[in-house]
Amino acid sequence: NRQVTYSKRRAGIVKKARELTVLCDAEVSLIMFSSTGKFSEYVSPSITTKKIFDRYQEVSGINIWQSHYERMQDNLKKQREINLKLRKEIRQRMGEDLNDLNIQELRGLEQNMESSLKTVRDRKYHVIITQTDTYKKKFKNLKETHANLLREFEGRDDEPHFALADLEGEYESGLGLASGGSHMFGFRLQQPSHPILQNGSGGFGTYDLRLG
Repeated sequence: NRQVTYSKRRAGIVKKARELTVLCDAEVSLIMFSSTGKFSEYVSPSITTKKIFDRYQEVSGINIWQSHYERMQDNLKKQREINLKLRKEIRQRMGEDLNDLNIQELRGLEQNMESSLKTVRDRKYHVIITQTDTYKKKFKNLKETHANLLREFEGRDDEPHFALADLEGEYESGLGLASGGSHMFGFRLQQPSHPILQNGSGGFGTYDLRLG
């Protein structure tokens, strides 16, 4: 198995590189790629990979960064051209920079704008329909809630309600039928003269029951 052999040999090479760094005070950099594309690297602690490349260029006279820089410049130029073209198309769709267009280009621009307008209108109608359906559902839920509340209040009106009514005197109160009935029963508690609820003769105070 080549992958197993590579792993063993890689460990041996890295070990030798460490020995060169420690025993010989050498600056070592290793870059390895397996058959599957796995990357492995070893660099002496006293230096970096970039410094190794810079020293290699200085000694060999080969500029290894120039080709990479040229590719980056070409890519940047292409991106700028695409950006300028897109900006020009945007201005033309807004009715600007039309003087340099011939009849064929103007017709093509018109067709593109009509197609875009149709797409925008279709999307607008879809949004309107969706929002209308949502509002209808909300309105239906509100109507159902309102109807339930009305039924609940009507049911409460059919039941008798009792209320506590104040009558004459400091300790007078009454319990009345609040549903419109004509009967009201009242009671009056006379305050005794003694703090322990006894009258002067040693008895308790009187309670009067009145029919109102």
